[in-house]
Amino acid sequence: MTDTIHASKPWSRRRLLTTAASGLALAAASGFPMPAIAQSKKLTYWGGLIFSEDANKLLSDTIMAWGAANGVATEVVMINQNETTQKVSAAVSSNTMPDAMDAGLGLVRLLGRQGVFSDVGDLYKKIGDAQGGWFSGPDTATDLTVDAGVARIGIPFGVNGNLLLRRKDLLEPAGFTEAPKTWEELKAQAEAINKAPVSGLGLALSNVGDANLQVAVLQSYGGRIADDAGKKVMIDSPETREWLAWVKDAWDKKLFPAGNTTWDGAGDNQAYLSGQAGFIANTGSVGIAAKKDDMELFEASAFSPLPGGPKGIISPIDVQMRAITKSSAMQDEAKALLEHLSSPEYMNAYFNVAIYGPVLQAQEKLQAFDGTNSILVGLLGLAKNGTAPAYPDVNNAAFADLASNFLIPKLAQRVVVDGWDFDKAIAEAQTQGQAIYDKYA
Repeated sequence: MTDTIHASKPWSRRRLLTTAASGLALAAASGFPMPAIAQSKKLTYWGGLIFSEDANKLLSDTIMAWGAANGVATEVVMINQNETTQKVSAAVSSNTMPDAMDAGLGLVRLLGRQGVFSDVGDLYKKIGDAQGGWFSGPDTATDLTVDAGVARIGIPFGVNGNLLLRRKDLLEPAGFTEAPKTWEELKAQAEAINKAPVSGLGLALSNVGDANLQVAVLQSYGGRIADDAGKKVMIDSPETREWLAWVKDAWDKKLFPAGNTTWDGAGDNQAYLSGQAGFIANTGSVGIAAKKDDMELFEASAFSPLPGGPKGIISPIDVQMRAITKSSAMQDEAKALLEHLSSPEYMNAYFNVAIYGPVLQAQEKLQAFDGTNSILVGLLGLAKNGTAPAYPDVNNAAFADLASNFLIPKLAQRVVVDGWDFDKAIAEAQTQGQAIYDKYA
C-alpha cells in the first residue's frame, strides 16, 4: 500500500515560488510564539516521500516556512518510505533520531513497544476537539495503549488504502462496463484484456508493502494469520489453499507482468503508467500522476472498491502519523509544528496534491473532498467505511512484524517462482509466522 517516489522532475522557478509562497502563508497562520531557545538548536523532521512531488515539496516548504516564521531553526529530510524502517533502526541504535517524523501505523506500533515516541495525548485531544473529532477508524486504529502503555504516541494525518484502478478503455470494448465485485471476476476481466503489451493483473508479489495486499485477499477467502487472541498462527488452513489456487491460476495464465515478484515499491505504479497493466490496486498515487502527466490515461481509468472473496470484502485502512521522539530536546516546538501541520488550511492544500483520505470529521467539508476529484472521493469513502487494519486478525505488533517481513508474498513466491506444492510452502510460512508471534508472547 505504500507508494514511494524514486525520481523527481526538475521544479520550474514558477512552481517552486508558488509552493514556497503557499508554505509561508500557511506558516504565518500558526500563531506559535517565538521560542526562547539557543540558535544552535535545530528541529529535524523526517518526512516520508510519496508518489507526488507536489505533496513532498509542500510538506518540506511548509515546515521550513513555519520555522522561519517562529524563530525555530528547522531541517527537513525526505526519506523513501521503503527505507524508513532501516533508517530508523540505525538511528535508534546510534541515538541519532530526528525530533519528529512521518511514520506508518505499523512502524509506530513496533517502536511504541521500545518507548521511542513521546506521549502526545494532550495534543491529540486538542486537535480533535477543534475539528469535530476523529473518524472512528483512525481513532481506534491509533490507540496504542497495548503496545506503548499510553494511547497516543502519534498524530494521524491521513488515511490510505487500496482502491482498484482499471483500464476502462480496454475493458468496456471487451464487454466489462462494471468494476469486478469478486477476485474471481477480477481474474476473468484481466484475462480478457491480457494481450501484449498489457498484462491484465498488475499486482505485486514481491517483498514490498504493495504485495501485502495479498494478506487482504487471503482474508477475504476466509484465511487468517492468527487466532482471535492474536497468538496462535493459523496460516495452515483450507482457506489459504483456496487463495493460493487463485494466485497460481492467475500466474499460470500469465496475467501478472514480468518481474512482479521482484518489483520495488513503485513497480505497479510504473507498470500502469507505462500502459503495461490493466488493473492495479493502489492508494491513488497513480491516478494523481496520470492526471498530471498523462490526461489521456487518467480519463481512460476508473476507481472502485477492492473486490471481495467468498467471505466478503476486506479493505483495510492504513493510517499515516506524525510522531515526536522522546530523545528530542524540542518537545514543545515539535508539538507546535505538529499542531500547525494538522490545520485545515495546510491539510486542505496537502490533500489536494497527496494520496490520503481524511482523519478528522471536519475535514470531510474541506474543498479537497467536494466531489470534483474522483480519487479523493474514493479515499473519503475508504476513511469512513474501510475495514480496520488487520481485520479480522488482531492488529498487534506481531501482525505488523509478520507483514514487515512479507511472509504472505513470500508464500506466494514459493509456489509461483520456486514451484513448491501448497503443503510445503504453507508449512514453511506457518513455522516462520509462529516464530514471529512467539517473540511477542
